[in-house]
Amino acid sequence: MAAVLVGQFHARDAEGRVYSVHEFQESNPAHDDLAGSAPTTSYKLAIGDRVEKLEGDEFKLIQSGTIIVRESPTSLVS
Repeated sequence: MAAVLVGQFHARDAEGRVYSVHEFQESNPAHDDLAGSAPTTSYKLAIGDRVEKLEGDEFKLIQSGTIIVRESPTSLVS
């Protein structure tokens, strides 16, 4: 399985701290041949901490449980 950086955005917590979030798509070559299989999207902070997507523009930092909200659109990486 390989993860490829596809985008990044900024998110803010309730105390106003800004986080740089990187969006990755992970593909599994063994399953890519199956009809309808889509790559898995995962998120990490620029410093490497894992992030879980909740609903809409809300995300949760796995280590601390802090809720952050996306404040900028995703910038696509080419």
